[in-house]
Amino acid sequence: MRAEIAEWVAKAEADLATAQREFQVRRRANHDAVCFHAQQCVEKYLKARLILAGVSFPKTHDLVALLALVLPKEPLWEPWKPHLSKLTYYAITVRYPGESAERSDAAEALKLAKVIRGEIRCGLGLDLKASRRAGNSPRRKQKQP
Repeated sequence: MRAEIAEWVAKAEADLATAQREFQVRRRANHDAVCFHAQQCVEKYLKARLILAGVSFPKTHDLVALLALVLPKEPLWEPWKPHLSKLTYYAITVRYPGESAERSDAAEALKLAKVIRGEIRCGLGLDLKASRRAGNSPRRKQKQP
């Protein structure tokens, strides 16, 4: 794997680990942070896939916009659009006063991130064993988030 892609993957994995750790907290958990880091995991994986495809992308946190750029290479990812929209909402809206994530939101964001992460790892040619260990489906099943 190219060094640049490996860096994006490492950052994505770090975001997933942070989201998972914070989700385990029982007292004063920061559900907003779980949602944010779940979105960040997916954002960085999408950007890694775009780099692999040689597609330039803008500085954005909008996962739907990134999906639009990657669809020519990964057309089976089209059904993710509503899920990516929800993750984008979680990452942007709940980080600021006025909105807060509940535990159920954090659980959903984490679930979506894990499933989408597994699919993108397949798109990057990364091992399925690591994806399965994290609770993801292999690409062949095309499990929807």
